[in-house]
Amino acid sequence: MPNLRLADLTAEIEANVRRALHEDLGNGDITAQLIPAERLAKATIITRDQAVVCGTAWVDTVFRQLDPRVAVHWQVRDGERVSPNQPLFHLEGPARSLLSGERSALNFLQLLSGVATRAQSFADHVASTQVKLLDTRKTLPGLRLAQKYAVTCGGCHNHRIGLYDAFLIKENHIAACGGIAQAVAAAHRIAPGKPVEVEVESLGELTQALEAGADIIMLDELSLADMREAVRLTAGRAKLEASGGINADTLLPIAETGVDYISIGAMTKDVKAVDLSMRLSL
Repeated sequence: MPNLRLADLTAEIEANVRRALHEDLGNGDITAQLIPAERLAKATIITRDQAVVCGTAWVDTVFRQLDPRVAVHWQVRDGERVSPNQPLFHLEGPARSLLSGERSALNFLQLLSGVATRAQSFADHVASTQVKLLDTRKTLPGLRLAQKYAVTCGGCHNHRIGLYDAFLIKENHIAACGGIAQAVAAAHRIAPGKPVEVEVESLGELTQALEAGADIIMLDELSLADMREAVRLTAGRAKLEASGGINADTLLPIAETGVDYISIGAMTKDVKAVDLSMRLSL
């Protein structure tokens, strides 16, 4: 599946930010009202962590929706690696607006940079191989596209976006359809041209999926020896994806088996936000 592009996310970003500002501001920031309305200020946002930046468009949209008088001056771009205490961007404008927008803007930036940073860490582990690392649907509700874009900023790749753009036939689907061959045949009838992926738990099931004409076969928690044998048996007739409990310790050995893809739920599910700080000056 193709990676998400920022140009495709304009409407999504607008909606993400609108919900975030409504959630945080409600009917108004009462603390900001302590500051004279005419007072102007500047602010610098720094990172306290080593990280990969992602979320600049969300920050821009926060301040544009909140107060177009706020100017945002970026020192970095999405996908750029940054070091502790490095300035990321500067703000200029009404002090009230800078403070009212701070939390929403930094929430997006810290989360998406956290995803990008984790993705880059995984990508670095397998840089010596040809494998592509994929995300999953284990994302925060309402922020799937944002997180999947962050994955691409970290050098990894998108799997299917949802349940609508590709088939992923798992154990329960197979049981309900009466077998792998029946499930794959039904998928080809229902949506010709859509990618069909089948999850298998043994080399025997792999053979069935190959004979049924699956485009991608997910090897669910197979041993390294069985993965290597799966690559040999498949011989390019389908793409192979390893999945199931994969972490930094197991990633490279799995990549070295010769599989085409490795999917990692932890890329978006177990994310530590990047520590950011805003320093205001009048």
